Amino acid sequence: MLRLLIPFFILLLPLAEIACFILVGRRIGLFSTLSLVVLAAVVGIVLMRIQGFGVLTRLRQSAQTGRAPGKELLDGAMIVVAGILLLIPGFLTDIIGLALFLPPVRTFLWNRLMRNVVVVDIGGARPDNRPKTGPQRTIDLDETDFQRDDRP
Repeated sequence: MLRLLIPFFILLLPLAEIACFILVGRRIGLFSTLSLVVLAAVVGIVLMRIQGFGVLTRLRQSAQTGRAPGKELLDGAMIVVAGILLLIPGFLTDIIGLALFLPPVRTFLWNRLMRNVVVVDIGGARPDNRPKTGPQRTIDLDETDFQRDDRP
């Protein structure tokens, strides 16, 4: 059912953005409306840069501690999406983009996503949890036991 609504939403979004432009333009004027759109794009770039560096720092910390950086990666992806939404002219996409910059919204989306995700640890991610390979054997070869063929 949701797959059927996505194309409808994609077609409806530009129409809703145009309607918002008309309503806001009538209320505050053309120049102010265009200024808000440009301001939203600049704010999106600045916020994406600031919060992006924060996510990179948290990614580095989680890698150093050996934790899986799933939440940090999702935060980074949501920040990129939020920045793109703020760059797209329109007030509805700006509201969604600004909401994605808020950490409580990202935490809420993370919790909703993790309800439906099953994490399987295969045991090779940490050095203290190496897969069991059995007893180690050393094969000792003499010079007569091995020959290299260098022909093309």
